[in-house]
Amino acid sequence: MSPRSSLQQNEVEKAHHHHDPPLPKPVQRKPGGWRSMPYILGNESFERLASIGLVANFTVFLMTVFHMNQVSASNVINIWYGINNFLPLIGAFISDAYVGKFWVIAFSSFATLLGMVTMTLIVALPKLHPPSCARQQALLNQCEGATTRQFGFLVLALGFLSVGTGGIRPCSLPFGLDQFDPTTDEGSIFSGMAQTLVAAYKKRNLQVEKAMLYDPPMTKGTYQFQKLPLTNRFRYLNKAAIILDGETNPDGSRVSCWNLASIQQVEEVKCLIKVIPILVSGVICYTALVQQWTFTVSQALKMDRHLGPHFQIPAGSIGVISMITIGIWLPIYDRILVPSLRKITKIESGITLLQRIGIGIVFSILAMIAAAMVEKKRRDSATSHNRPDGVAPLSVMWLAPQLILMAFAEAFNLLGLLEFYYKEFPDNMKSMSTAMFCVMAGVGNYLSSALVTTVHKVTGKHGRPNWLAADINVGRVDYFYYVIAGLGVLNMGYHLIVSSQYQYKEKIQGSEEESKLDIELNASKK
Repeated sequence: MSPRSSLQQNEVEKAHHHHDPPLPKPVQRKPGGWRSMPYILGNESFERLASIGLVANFTVFLMTVFHMNQVSASNVINIWYGINNFLPLIGAFISDAYVGKFWVIAFSSFATLLGMVTMTLIVALPKLHPPSCARQQALLNQCEGATTRQFGFLVLALGFLSVGTGGIRPCSLPFGLDQFDPTTDEGSIFSGMAQTLVAAYKKRNLQVEKAMLYDPPMTKGTYQFQKLPLTNRFRYLNKAAIILDGETNPDGSRVSCWNLASIQQVEEVKCLIKVIPILVSGVICYTALVQQWTFTVSQALKMDRHLGPHFQIPAGSIGVISMITIGIWLPIYDRILVPSLRKITKIESGITLLQRIGIGIVFSILAMIAAAMVEKKRRDSATSHNRPDGVAPLSVMWLAPQLILMAFAEAFNLLGLLEFYYKEFPDNMKSMSTAMFCVMAGVGNYLSSALVTTVHKVTGKHGRPNWLAADINVGRVDYFYYVIAGLGVLNMGYHLIVSSQYQYKEKIQGSEEESKLDIELNASKK
Protein backbone atom coordinates (compact mmCIF):
# COMPACT_ATOMS: atom_id res chain seq x y z
CA MET A 1 0.00 0.00 0.00
CA SER A 2 1.42 3.40 -0.99
CA PRO A 3 1.85 6.18 1.60
CA ARG A 4 -0.80 8.29 -0.17
CA SER A 5 -3.46 5.54 -0.13
CA SER A 6 -2.81 4.80 3.54
CA LEU A 7 -3.17 8.49 4.30
CA GLN A 8 -6.53 8.61 2.50
CA GLN A 9 -7.72 5.54 4.43
CA ASN A 10 -6.82 7.24 7.70
CA GLU A 11 -8.86 10.29 6.71
CA VAL A 12 -11.93 8.11 5.98
CA GLU A 13 -11.60 6.38 9.34
CA LYS A 14 -11.43 9.75 11.09
CA ALA A 15 -14.66 10.79 9.39
CA HIS A 16 -16.61 7.75 10.68
CA HIS A 17 -15.25 7.49 14.17
CA HIS A 18 -15.04 9.76 17.16
CA HIS A 19 -11.69 11.31 17.91
CA ASP A 20 -9.75 9.70 20.71
CA PRO A 21 -8.89 12.01 23.60
CA PRO A 22 -5.56 13.71 22.91
CA LEU A 23 -2.54 12.40 24.75
CA PRO A 24 -1.18 14.72 27.41
CA LYS A 25 1.86 16.63 26.24
CA PRO A 26 5.07 15.98 28.10
CA VAL A 27 5.79 18.61 30.69
CA GLN A 28 8.76 20.76 29.68
CA ARG A 29 10.75 22.54 32.31
CA LYS A 30 10.98 26.26 31.79
CA PRO A 31 14.49 27.63 31.29
CA GLY A 32 15.99 29.31 34.30
CA GLY A 33 16.64 32.66 32.64
CA TRP A 34 18.48 35.31 34.61
CA ARG A 35 17.84 33.52 37.91
CA SER A 36 20.30 30.78 36.92
CA MET A 37 23.05 33.15 35.73
CA PRO A 38 24.75 33.69 39.12
CA TYR A 39 25.24 29.95 39.52
CA ILE A 40 26.52 29.38 35.98
CA LEU A 41 28.84 32.40 35.93
CA GLY A 42 29.98 31.70 39.48
CA ASN A 43 30.90 28.13 38.60
CA GLU A 44 32.82 29.29 35.52
CA SER A 45 34.58 32.07 37.47
CA PHE A 46 35.71 29.82 40.31
CA GLU A 47 37.05 27.24 37.85
CA ARG A 48 39.07 29.93 36.07
CA LEU A 49 40.24 31.37 39.39
CA ALA A 50 41.51 27.97 40.49
CA SER A 51 43.23 27.27 37.16
CA ILE A 52 44.85 30.68 36.72
CA GLY A 53 45.90 30.86 40.36
CA LEU A 54 47.60 27.49 40.01
CA VAL A 55 49.23 28.32 36.67
CA ALA A 56 50.79 31.53 37.95
CA ASN A 57 52.84 29.74 40.60
CA PHE A 58 53.11 26.22 39.22
CA THR A 59 56.63 26.61 37.81
CA VAL A 60 57.90 27.91 41.15
CA PHE A 61 56.10 25.07 42.94
CA LEU A 62 57.67 22.38 40.77
CA MET A 63 61.18 23.85 41.05
CA THR A 64 61.19 24.72 44.76
CA VAL A 65 58.88 22.11 46.34
CA PHE A 66 59.28 19.13 44.00
CA HIS A 67 62.92 20.12 43.25
CA MET A 68 62.58 19.69 39.49
CA ASN A 69 65.07 21.30 37.13
CA GLN A 70 63.75 23.85 34.66
CA VAL A 71 63.59 21.32 31.80
CA SER A 72 61.46 18.83 33.73
CA ALA A 73 59.23 21.56 35.13
CA SER A 74 58.74 23.04 31.66
CA ASN A 75 57.81 19.67 30.17
CA VAL A 76 55.31 18.90 32.94
CA ILE A 77 53.66 22.29 32.46
CA ASN A 78 53.55 22.06 28.65
CA ILE A 79 52.14 18.53 28.67
CA TRP A 80 49.50 19.48 31.24
CA TYR A 81 48.57 22.65 29.33
CA GLY A 82 48.29 20.60 26.14
CA ILE A 83 45.93 18.13 27.78
CA ASN A 84 43.85 21.02 29.13
CA ASN A 85 43.51 22.40 25.61
CA PHE A 86 42.48 19.13 23.97
CA LEU A 87 40.07 17.80 26.62
CA PRO A 88 37.43 20.52 26.01
CA LEU A 89 36.94 19.00 22.55
CA ILE A 90 36.13 15.65 24.14
CA GLY A 91 33.90 17.32 26.74
CA ALA A 92 31.95 19.14 24.03
CA PHE A 93 31.50 15.91 22.06
CA ILE A 94 30.26 13.95 25.09
CA SER A 95 27.89 16.78 25.98
CA ASP A 96 26.42 17.10 22.49
CA ALA A 97 26.22 13.42 21.60
CA TYR A 98 25.42 11.67 24.88
CA VAL A 99 24.63 13.13 28.31
CA GLY A 100 23.99 16.85 27.82
CA LYS A 101 25.62 19.98 29.24
CA PHE A 102 24.22 19.84 32.77
CA TRP A 103 25.66 16.44 33.70
CA VAL A 104 29.02 17.22 32.07
CA ILE A 105 29.26 20.44 34.09
CA ALA A 106 28.19 18.69 37.30
CA PHE A 107 30.73 15.88 36.90
CA SER A 108 33.49 18.28 35.85
CA SER A 109 32.85 20.61 38.78
CA PHE A 110 33.22 17.70 41.18
CA ALA A 111 36.44 16.68 39.40
CA THR A 112 37.81 20.23 39.82
CA LEU A 113 36.99 20.10 43.52
CA LEU A 114 38.82 16.78 43.88
CA GLY A 115 41.81 18.20 42.01
CA MET A 116 42.13 21.25 44.24
CA VAL A 117 41.66 19.16 47.41
CA THR A 118 44.36 16.73 46.24
CA MET A 119 46.72 19.59 45.39
CA THR A 120 46.12 21.13 48.83
CA LEU A 121 46.88 17.81 50.52
CA ILE A 122 50.12 17.50 48.52
CA VAL A 123 51.31 20.81 49.93
CA ALA A 124 49.98 20.25 53.47
CA LEU A 125 51.12 16.66 54.10
CA PRO A 126 54.92 16.15 54.25
CA LYS A 127 54.62 12.56 52.99
CA LEU A 128 53.10 13.74 49.70
CA HIS A 129 56.00 15.98 48.64
CA PRO A 130 59.81 15.78 48.84
CA PRO A 131 61.57 16.99 52.00
CA SER A 132 62.70 20.58 52.17
CA CYS A 133 66.15 21.41 50.90
CA ALA A 134 68.84 23.74 52.25
CA ARG A 135 70.00 26.60 50.05
CA GLN A 136 73.48 25.15 49.63
CA GLN A 137 72.07 21.80 48.55
CA ALA A 138 69.81 23.56 46.05
CA LEU A 139 72.76 25.42 44.55
CA LEU A 140 74.62 22.11 44.14
CA ASN A 141 71.51 20.36 42.73
CA GLN A 142 71.61 17.84 45.59
CA CYS A 143 67.98 18.12 46.67
CA GLU A 144 65.97 14.93 47.00
CA GLY A 145 63.43 14.56 44.20
CA ALA A 146 59.90 13.22 44.35
CA THR A 147 59.24 9.52 44.81
CA THR A 148 57.01 7.59 42.40
CA ARG A 149 54.11 7.80 44.84
CA GLN A 150 54.53 11.54 45.36
CA PHE A 151 54.70 12.20 41.64
CA GLY A 152 51.68 9.93 41.16
CA PHE A 153 49.62 12.06 43.55
CA LEU A 154 50.68 15.14 41.60
CA VAL A 155 49.58 13.55 38.32
CA LEU A 156 46.29 12.53 39.96
CA ALA A 157 45.61 16.12 41.05
CA LEU A 158 46.44 17.49 37.61
CA GLY A 159 44.27 14.81 36.02
CA PHE A 160 41.25 15.80 38.11
CA LEU A 161 41.80 19.45 37.20
CA SER A 162 42.09 18.59 33.50
CA VAL A 163 38.82 16.67 33.60
CA GLY A 164 37.19 19.68 35.23
CA THR A 165 38.57 22.02 32.60
CA GLY A 166 37.53 19.70 29.78
CA GLY A 167 33.91 19.74 30.89
CA ILE A 168 33.30 23.21 32.31
CA ARG A 169 34.91 25.40 29.66
CA PRO A 170 33.08 24.14 26.56
CA CYS A 171 29.70 23.75 28.29
CA SER A 172 29.22 26.61 30.78
CA LEU A 173 28.53 29.46 28.37
CA PRO A 174 26.35 27.38 25.97
CA PHE A 175 24.47 26.10 29.03
CA GLY A 176 23.89 29.72 30.03
CA LEU A 177 22.45 30.39 26.56
CA ASP A 178 20.10 27.43 27.00
CA GLN A 179 18.56 29.16 30.02
CA PHE A 180 17.01 31.69 27.63
CA ASP A 181 16.34 29.44 24.62
CA PRO A 182 16.60 25.68 25.25
CA THR A 183 16.03 24.87 21.56
CA THR A 184 19.33 26.26 20.29
CA ASP A 185 21.25 23.01 20.61
CA GLU A 186 22.53 22.13 17.16
CA GLY A 187 23.96 18.72 17.94
CA SER A 188 27.52 17.58 17.53
CA ILE A 189 29.42 19.29 14.72
CA PHE A 190 32.33 16.93 15.34
CA SER A 191 30.36 13.74 14.71
CA GLY A 192 28.86 15.25 11.55
CA MET A 193 32.33 16.01 10.22
CA ALA A 194 33.54 12.50 10.99
CA GLN A 195 30.51 11.06 9.17
CA THR A 196 31.24 13.24 6.11
CA LEU A 197 34.85 12.07 5.90
CA VAL A 198 33.82 8.42 6.24
CA ALA A 199 31.11 8.77 3.57
CA ALA A 200 33.55 10.50 1.18
CA TYR A 201 36.07 7.71 1.64
CA LYS A 202 33.47 5.01 1.00
CA LYS A 203 32.48 6.73 -2.27
CA ARG A 204 36.00 7.63 -3.35
CA ASN A 205 35.65 5.75 -6.65
CA LEU A 206 32.43 7.49 -7.73
CA GLN A 207 32.20 10.44 -10.13
CA VAL A 208 30.47 13.50 -8.71
CA GLU A 209 29.57 14.98 -12.13
CA LYS A 210 25.86 14.62 -13.01
CA ALA A 211 25.21 12.81 -9.72
CA MET A 212 22.26 13.66 -7.51
CA LEU A 213 23.45 15.19 -4.22
CA TYR A 214 21.68 15.08 -0.86
CA ASP A 215 20.43 18.55 0.15
CA PRO A 216 17.65 18.37 2.79
CA PRO A 217 16.16 21.52 4.36
CA MET A 218 17.66 22.73 7.63
CA THR A 219 15.13 22.36 10.44
CA LYS A 220 17.27 22.30 13.59
CA GLY A 221 16.24 24.44 16.53
CA THR A 222 14.22 27.62 16.31
CA TYR A 223 16.82 29.50 14.26
CA GLN A 224 17.06 28.96 10.51
CA PHE A 225 20.73 29.16 9.65
CA GLN A 226 21.67 30.17 6.14
CA LYS A 227 22.51 27.10 4.09
CA LEU A 228 25.97 26.91 2.58
CA PRO A 229 26.06 26.67 -1.24
CA LEU A 230 27.92 23.83 -2.90
CA THR A 231 31.42 24.87 -3.96
CA ASN A 232 34.09 23.28 -6.12
CA ARG A 233 36.80 23.62 -3.50
CA PHE A 234 38.01 20.23 -2.24
CA ARG A 235 35.68 18.52 -4.75
CA TYR A 236 36.65 15.11 -3.43
CA LEU A 237 34.44 15.72 -0.39
CA ASN A 238 31.40 16.32 -2.61
CA LYS A 239 31.27 12.56 -3.15
CA ALA A 240 29.98 12.15 0.40
CA ALA A 241 26.66 13.73 -0.72
CA ILE A 242 26.09 11.44 -3.74
CA ILE A 243 22.78 9.60 -3.32
CA LEU A 244 22.89 5.89 -4.14
CA ASP A 245 19.98 3.46 -4.28
CA GLY A 246 18.70 2.52 -0.85
CA GLU A 247 20.45 5.35 1.03
CA THR A 248 17.29 7.41 1.66
CA ASN A 249 13.97 6.58 3.28
CA PRO A 250 10.60 7.30 1.62
CA ASP A 251 10.32 10.52 3.65
CA GLY A 252 13.68 11.74 2.30
CA SER A 253 15.70 11.12 5.45
CA ARG A 254 18.97 9.20 5.40
CA VAL A 255 19.17 5.52 6.18
CA SER A 256 22.69 5.92 7.61
CA CYS A 257 24.59 9.11 8.43
CA TRP A 258 27.87 7.26 7.87
CA ASN A 259 27.03 6.50 4.23
CA LEU A 260 25.44 9.76 3.10
CA ALA A 261 26.20 13.34 4.08
CA SER A 262 24.30 16.48 3.19
CA ILE A 263 25.75 19.34 1.16
CA GLN A 264 25.65 21.44 4.33
CA GLN A 265 27.85 18.92 6.19
CA VAL A 266 30.26 18.72 3.25
CA GLU A 267 30.66 22.48 3.15
CA GLU A 268 31.18 22.63 6.92
CA VAL A 269 34.11 20.23 6.59
CA LYS A 270 35.49 22.41 3.79
CA CYS A 271 35.26 25.48 6.05
CA LEU A 272 37.34 23.64 8.64
CA ILE A 273 39.96 22.45 6.15
CA LYS A 274 40.27 25.94 4.66
CA VAL A 275 41.46 27.52 7.92
CA ILE A 276 43.93 24.78 8.92
CA PRO A 277 46.94 26.46 7.18
CA ILE A 278 46.22 29.64 9.15
CA LEU A 279 45.93 27.59 12.34
CA VAL A 280 49.41 26.12 11.71
CA SER A 281 50.92 29.60 11.53
CA GLY A 282 49.64 30.30 15.05
CA VAL A 283 51.37 27.29 16.61
CA ILE A 284 54.92 28.75 16.58
CA CYS A 285 53.65 32.07 17.91
CA TYR A 286 51.90 30.31 20.79
CA THR A 287 55.07 28.30 21.47
CA ALA A 288 56.90 31.59 22.01
CA LEU A 289 54.19 32.95 24.29
CA VAL A 290 54.10 29.95 26.66
CA GLN A 291 57.71 30.64 27.65
CA GLN A 292 56.49 33.47 29.88
CA TRP A 293 55.13 30.83 32.28
CA THR A 294 58.24 28.64 32.26
CA PHE A 295 61.70 30.03 31.50
CA THR A 296 60.72 33.63 32.18
CA VAL A 297 59.80 32.51 35.70
CA SER A 298 63.20 30.78 35.95
CA GLN A 299 64.81 34.09 35.06
CA ALA A 300 62.78 35.92 37.68
CA LEU A 301 63.91 33.47 40.39
CA LYS A 302 67.50 34.56 39.79
CA MET A 303 66.89 38.32 39.73
CA ASP A 304 66.34 41.02 42.34
CA ARG A 305 62.57 41.01 42.92
CA HIS A 306 62.45 43.63 45.67
CA LEU A 307 60.22 46.69 45.36
CA GLY A 308 61.38 48.73 48.30
CA PRO A 309 62.83 47.26 51.51
CA HIS A 310 59.75 45.32 52.61
CA PHE A 311 58.12 43.88 49.49
CA GLN A 312 59.30 41.16 47.11
CA ILE A 313 57.47 40.31 43.88
CA PRO A 314 56.61 36.58 43.68
CA ALA A 315 58.40 35.07 40.71
CA GLY A 316 55.21 33.40 39.50
CA SER A 317 53.39 36.72 39.39
CA ILE A 318 55.74 38.40 36.94
CA GLY A 319 53.38 37.46 34.11
CA VAL A 320 50.89 39.99 35.45
CA ILE A 321 52.83 42.61 33.46
CA SER A 322 51.61 40.93 30.28
CA MET A 323 47.99 40.85 31.50
CA ILE A 324 48.04 44.52 32.49
CA THR A 325 49.48 45.47 29.11
CA ILE A 326 46.67 43.64 27.28
CA GLY A 327 44.05 45.29 29.49
CA ILE A 328 45.43 48.75 28.68
CA TRP A 329 46.11 48.13 24.98
CA LEU A 330 42.81 46.60 23.83
CA PRO A 331 40.62 49.68 24.53
CA ILE A 332 43.20 51.90 22.85
CA TYR A 333 43.29 49.60 19.82
CA ASP A 334 39.51 49.27 19.48
CA ARG A 335 38.51 52.86 20.28
CA ILE A 336 41.37 54.90 18.82
CA LEU A 337 43.58 52.95 16.44
CA VAL A 338 40.91 50.98 14.53
CA PRO A 339 38.74 54.04 13.70
CA SER A 340 41.82 55.91 12.49
CA LEU A 341 42.96 53.02 10.30
CA ARG A 342 39.41 52.54 8.99
CA LYS A 343 39.50 56.01 7.44
CA ILE A 344 42.70 55.14 5.60
CA THR A 345 42.17 51.52 4.57
CA LYS A 346 38.33 51.59 4.21
CA ILE A 347 38.31 48.23 6.05
CA GLU A 348 35.80 47.79 8.87
CA SER A 349 38.39 46.34 11.27
CA GLY A 350 41.12 48.82 10.27
CA ILE A 351 43.36 46.07 8.93
CA THR A 352 42.50 42.60 7.72
CA LEU A 353 42.44 39.80 10.24
CA LEU A 354 45.33 38.01 8.51
CA GLN A 355 47.39 41.21 8.71
CA ARG A 356 46.58 41.42 12.41
CA ILE A 357 47.69 37.81 12.90
CA GLY A 358 50.92 38.50 11.02
CA ILE A 359 51.68 41.54 13.18
CA GLY A 360 51.31 39.31 16.22
CA ILE A 361 53.89 36.91 14.79
CA VAL A 362 56.31 39.82 14.36
CA PHE A 363 55.80 40.84 18.00
CA SER A 364 56.46 37.24 19.13
CA ILE A 365 59.78 37.29 17.27
CA LEU A 366 60.73 40.62 18.86
CA ALA A 367 59.72 39.25 22.28
CA MET A 368 62.09 36.29 21.95
CA ILE A 369 64.95 38.54 20.79
CA ALA A 370 64.34 40.88 23.75
CA ALA A 371 64.18 37.89 26.10
CA ALA A 372 67.51 36.60 24.78
CA MET A 373 69.21 39.98 25.21
CA VAL A 374 67.90 40.41 28.77
CA GLU A 375 68.91 36.86 29.68
CA LYS A 376 72.48 37.48 28.48
CA LYS A 377 72.62 40.64 30.58
CA ARG A 378 71.19 38.80 33.61
CA ARG A 379 73.58 35.86 33.22
CA ASP A 380 76.62 38.12 32.82
CA SER A 381 75.59 40.03 35.94
CA ALA A 382 75.11 36.85 37.97
CA THR A 383 78.45 35.44 36.79
CA SER A 384 80.42 38.62 37.47
CA HIS A 385 79.04 39.10 41.00
CA ASN A 386 79.11 35.36 41.83
CA ARG A 387 76.79 35.63 44.82
CA PRO A 388 76.24 32.47 46.91
CA ASP A 389 72.56 32.29 46.00
CA GLY A 390 73.24 32.84 42.29
CA VAL A 391 70.89 35.82 42.13
CA ALA A 392 71.91 38.62 39.79
CA PRO A 393 71.73 42.13 41.32
CA LEU A 394 69.51 43.12 38.42
CA SER A 395 65.94 44.30 38.86
CA VAL A 396 63.25 41.85 37.77
CA MET A 397 61.63 44.73 35.90
CA TRP A 398 64.19 44.11 33.16
CA LEU A 399 61.81 41.32 32.14
CA ALA A 400 59.08 43.86 31.43
CA PRO A 401 60.08 44.54 27.77
CA GLN A 402 59.78 40.89 26.72
CA LEU A 403 56.50 40.50 28.64
CA ILE A 404 55.05 43.65 27.07
CA LEU A 405 56.03 42.42 23.60
CA MET A 406 54.43 39.05 24.39
CA ALA A 407 51.28 40.91 25.39
CA PHE A 408 51.19 42.66 22.02
CA ALA A 409 51.76 39.32 20.30
CA GLU A 410 48.84 37.84 22.20
CA ALA A 411 46.57 40.81 21.51
CA PHE A 412 47.28 40.76 17.78
CA ASN A 413 47.84 37.07 17.03
CA LEU A 414 45.82 35.01 19.50
CA LEU A 415 42.82 37.33 19.73
CA GLY A 416 43.06 37.90 15.99
CA LEU A 417 42.92 34.15 15.40
CA LEU A 418 39.83 33.83 17.60
CA GLU A 419 38.07 36.59 15.67
CA PHE A 420 39.24 35.09 12.38
CA TYR A 421 37.74 31.68 13.17
CA TYR A 422 34.52 33.27 14.40
CA LYS A 423 34.01 35.29 11.24
CA GLU A 424 35.10 32.62 8.77
CA PHE A 425 32.89 29.84 10.11
CA PRO A 426 29.17 29.74 9.21
CA ASP A 427 26.56 30.59 11.84
CA ASN A 428 26.04 27.04 13.09
CA MET A 429 29.80 26.53 13.51
CA LYS A 430 30.62 29.55 15.67
CA SER A 431 31.47 27.29 18.61
CA MET A 432 34.21 25.75 16.46
CA SER A 433 36.23 28.96 16.81
CA THR A 434 37.04 28.10 20.43
CA ALA A 435 37.72 24.49 19.48
CA MET A 436 40.20 25.51 16.77
CA PHE A 437 41.96 27.82 19.20
CA CYS A 438 42.24 24.97 21.73
CA VAL A 439 43.75 22.70 19.08
CA MET A 440 46.32 25.34 18.14
CA ALA A 441 47.23 25.97 21.77
CA GLY A 442 47.53 22.26 22.53
CA VAL A 443 49.83 21.67 19.57
CA GLY A 444 51.86 24.71 20.61
CA ASN A 445 52.31 23.29 24.12
CA TYR A 446 53.48 19.92 22.82
CA LEU A 447 55.80 21.60 20.30
CA SER A 448 57.33 23.62 23.14
CA SER A 449 57.87 20.43 25.18
CA ALA A 450 59.46 18.67 22.18
CA LEU A 451 61.68 21.68 21.50
CA VAL A 452 62.84 21.86 25.14
CA THR A 453 63.61 18.13 25.22
CA THR A 454 65.50 18.25 21.90
CA VAL A 455 67.61 21.26 22.84
CA HIS A 456 68.39 19.71 26.23
CA LYS A 457 69.57 16.44 24.64
CA VAL A 458 71.47 17.91 21.69
CA THR A 459 73.38 20.65 23.50
CA GLY A 460 75.90 19.99 26.26
CA LYS A 461 77.94 17.44 24.32
CA HIS A 462 81.71 17.46 23.68
CA GLY A 463 82.41 19.55 26.76
CA ARG A 464 80.08 22.38 25.76
CA PRO A 465 77.58 23.84 28.28
CA ASN A 466 74.04 22.59 28.14
CA TRP A 467 71.80 25.45 27.07
CA LEU A 468 69.10 24.34 29.49
CA ALA A 469 71.24 23.22 32.40
CA ALA A 470 69.75 22.79 35.87
CA ASP A 471 71.56 25.96 36.93
CA ILE A 472 70.29 28.74 34.70
CA ASN A 473 73.50 30.68 35.32
CA VAL A 474 75.51 27.85 33.75
CA GLY A 475 73.15 27.27 30.81
CA ARG A 476 72.45 29.48 27.80
CA VAL A 477 68.74 30.10 27.82
CA ASP A 478 69.39 33.11 25.58
CA TYR A 479 70.41 30.72 22.78
CA PHE A 480 67.15 28.83 23.29
CA TYR A 481 65.22 32.08 22.88
CA TYR A 482 67.10 32.80 19.66
CA VAL A 483 66.10 29.37 18.32
CA ILE A 484 62.43 30.18 18.90
CA ALA A 485 62.94 33.58 17.25
CA GLY A 486 64.46 31.85 14.22
CA LEU A 487 61.48 29.51 14.00
CA GLY A 488 59.29 32.59 14.21
CA VAL A 489 61.01 34.13 11.18
CA LEU A 490 60.37 30.95 9.18
CA ASN A 491 56.81 30.94 10.43
CA MET A 492 56.36 34.54 9.27
CA GLY A 493 57.42 33.54 5.77
CA TYR A 494 54.97 30.65 5.83
CA HIS A 495 52.19 32.96 7.04
CA LEU A 496 52.81 35.40 4.20
CA ILE A 497 52.51 32.58 1.65
CA VAL A 498 49.28 31.06 3.00
CA SER A 499 47.73 34.48 3.62
CA SER A 500 48.34 35.60 0.05
CA GLN A 501 46.41 32.57 -1.22
CA TYR A 502 43.55 32.73 1.27
CA GLN A 503 40.08 33.88 0.22
CA TYR A 504 37.81 35.33 2.87
CA LYS A 505 34.28 34.00 3.19
CA GLU A 506 32.75 37.22 1.87
CA LYS A 507 34.86 37.14 -1.29
CA ILE A 508 34.05 33.48 -1.93
CA GLN A 509 30.32 34.08 -1.54
CA GLY A 510 30.56 37.15 -3.77
CA SER A 511 32.36 35.26 -6.53
CA GLU A 512 29.79 32.46 -6.35
CA GLU A 513 26.90 34.93 -6.68
CA GLU A 514 28.62 36.55 -9.68
CA SER A 515 29.10 33.19 -11.37
CA LYS A 516 25.41 32.32 -10.80
CA LEU A 517 24.42 35.71 -12.28
CA ASP A 518 26.57 35.07 -15.36
CA ILE A 519 24.92 31.71 -15.87
CA GLU A 520 21.43 33.24 -15.61
CA LEU A 521 22.33 36.03 -18.06
CA ASN A 522 23.75 33.59 -20.57
CA ALA A 523 20.63 31.42 -20.28
CA SER A 524 18.35 34.44 -20.86
CA LYS A 525 20.32 35.45 -23.96
CA LYS A 526 19.81 32.03 -25.43
